[in-house]
Amino acid sequence: MPDVNERDAKLIQYLNEALGKEKELETALQAHIGMTTTRPPYKKRLQQHLKETKSHAREVERRIKKLGGGPSTVGTVAGKAIAAAKGPMHALRGTGDEEKLLKNAKTEYSEEHEEIATYAAIEAFADSVGDKETAKLARSIRRDEERMAGYLERLIPQLTKAVVRAEVPSDQRSTGRRSARRSSSKRSSSSSASRKASSTRKAPSRRKASSTRKASSTRKAPSRRKASSTRKASSTRKASSTRKASSSSKASSRSRSGSRTRSGTGSRSASRSRSGSRTRSR
Repeated sequence: MPDVNERDAKLIQYLNEALGKEKELETALQAHIGMTTTRPPYKKRLQQHLKETKSHAREVERRIKKLGGGPSTVGTVAGKAIAAAKGPMHALRGTGDEEKLLKNAKTEYSEEHEEIATYAAIEAFADSVGDKETAKLARSIRRDEERMAGYLERLIPQLTKAVVRAEVPSDQRSTGRRSARRSSSKRSSSSSASRKASSTRKAPSRRKASSTRKASSTRKAPSRRKASSTRKASSTRKASSTRKASSSSKASSRSRSGSRTRSGTGSRSASRSRSGSRTRSR
C-alpha cells in the first residue's frame, strides 16, 4: 500500500476485517434460506438481509480502495471457507425442523451483534481521526445490522414456542391462561386472608379506642359540671351585685329627692314668715 499513512492503514485493516465478515455471512445466509421452508416471513427477511449484506460488502470494498488499499483476499477466502464448512453442520443440527430454525436464528443473532461491534469500532475510530466519510458508512451499515438483530430478537421467542408445541406433549406444557388463573386465585386468597387479618387486628383497637373515649367522657363530665356550677355561681354573684347596686342607686336618688322637697318646703315657710312679719310691722 504505497503512500498510506498510519491512520488510513489502520482504517483499511478494520474495513478488511468487516469485509471478511460480510463475505462469511453471505454464504451462511444462503444456506439458512435453503433450510427455511416452513416460515415464509422469516425466509423473506433472510433474503432481504442477504441483499443488504452483499451491498455492505461492495460499499466497504469501495471505501478500502479509496483509502489506498485493496481487499484482503486471504480474509475474504477464509470467511467464505468457514461459512461453507458450517453450512452442512447447521443442516444437521436440531431434533426437528422447528429446532433447526431456532438454532439458525440464534446463530444469526450472534453474528449480527459481532457485526454491530465491528462497525461501531470503525465509526468511533474514523470519528477520532477526522474521517467523516468512513464514519458515515460504518454508521449506516451498523443501523442495518441493528434492525436485523431486533427482528431476530423478536423472532426467537416465537421459534422457541414452536419447538415446545412440536416436541413437548400438551399435558406437560404450561398454558398462559391456566397460569394466570392460578396466579389470580392465589392473589385473591392472599388478599382475602390479609383483609381478615387486618379486620381482626383492627377490632380490638376499635374497642380500645371506644373505651378510651368513654373514659375520657366520664372524666370530662365532672369537670363540665364544676365549670357549669362555677359559671352559675358567678352569674348569681353578678346578678346580686347588680341588684344591690341598683337598690343603692334608687335609695340615693330618693334621698336626694326628699332632701330637695324638704328644702323647698322650708324655704317656702320661711318666706311666708318674713312676709307676715312685714305685714304686722306695717
